[in-house]
Amino acid sequence: MSALGIEKIMEHLPHRYPFLLVDRVESYVANSNLVAVKNVTASENYFEGHFPGQPIMPGVLIIESLAQATGILISLSENNPKKDGVYYLLGVNNARFKRIVVPGDMLTLEVTMVRKIRDVYKFSGVASVAGEEVATAEILTTGRNK
Repeated sequence: MSALGIEKIMEHLPHRYPFLLVDRVESYVANSNLVAVKNVTASENYFEGHFPGQPIMPGVLIIESLAQATGILISLSENNPKKDGVYYLLGVNNARFKRIVVPGDMLTLEVTMVRKIRDVYKFSGVASVAGEEVATAEILTTGRNK
């Protein structure tokens, strides 16, 4: 499918600034995979304290970016915009960090649906910068109606 801008992303995620961590969806295949982008800028509020003089994107926010990408994929796959339900993070397994992410980096988020059992989803996620892996993780989510 074609790319999605921030307006369409906000139709599928309840997150808003400063916690919306996906800027663009480059491509997706329903019930399969999604590739998205997070542009890391010097104005991100977390850089004030992480770390002064040496800004580094916190690993937990890289994982959250991947988790938000899974929520977008589920919502797009089920044609279920956020007004009809919210997807929650159940767990993160085997998270590994391989390199730091700094202002100016374009973080590419790739998530692949491994399986779905009822309303529980398992994904593999890879975050990269310029083709170099930054982090990997298995992500478990669930969908619950409001």
